[in-house]
Amino acid sequence: MDTFIYTFFNLDIMAQALPLLLKGAVTTLQLCAVVIVAGLAGGLALALAALSRNAALHWSAVVFIDLFRALPPLVLLVFVYSGLPFAGLRLTPFMAVVIAFFLNNSAYFAEVFRAGINAVPKGQTEAARATGLSPAQTMGFVVLPQAVRNVLPDLLSNTVEVVKLTSVVSLSELLYSANMARSVTYNASPLVLAAGMYLIVLWPLVRVISRYQRGLAVT
Repeated sequence: MDTFIYTFFNLDIMAQALPLLLKGAVTTLQLCAVVIVAGLAGGLALALAALSRNAALHWSAVVFIDLFRALPPLVLLVFVYSGLPFAGLRLTPFMAVVIAFFLNNSAYFAEVFRAGINAVPKGQTEAARATGLSPAQTMGFVVLPQAVRNVLPDLLSNTVEVVKLTSVVSLSELLYSANMARSVTYNASPLVLAAGMYLIVLWPLVRVISRYQRGLAVT
């Protein structure tokens, strides 16, 4: 038992590793903030394009969504970071991750937004247009608020997945920093501490999703 506690719950080693893990956590939060905001914006734009009556715009969005949903994020990351330099375009590791995750996440967010928009009864659009609202005003003030409410649990779930996905990249983010501390200390306690930090960030969000889903089921 003492060996187990020393290996996984060594408070002295956790205290030594904490500053490094906090720096990694800052990088994780910065990366998530950029990727999530960009993914939401890109996903909404793609969803509107996919619902457009313009055939070229519609099919361009559909192909983009299908392509980048099918490609694994790590494949995109390797291509962006290691492939683009052959074309003369060199990116920092942070920007490479942002671009790769943006392409992947915007495609998934687009499908969520499109499902939410399609779920809004057409009568809502017709009623809004009858009051004199333009198509853009109808979408922005009538359709989108209802659509977002309908798919908010899915949007939040995707957001949680984005945060967890950052742990697989070789940036100085939280898990990478914990693994570096583990390799120096020859002890798994920094990894346990990193897991606890992820739990502190993600568990409240998971609870909000569950609570909201139960609320929707009741209504």
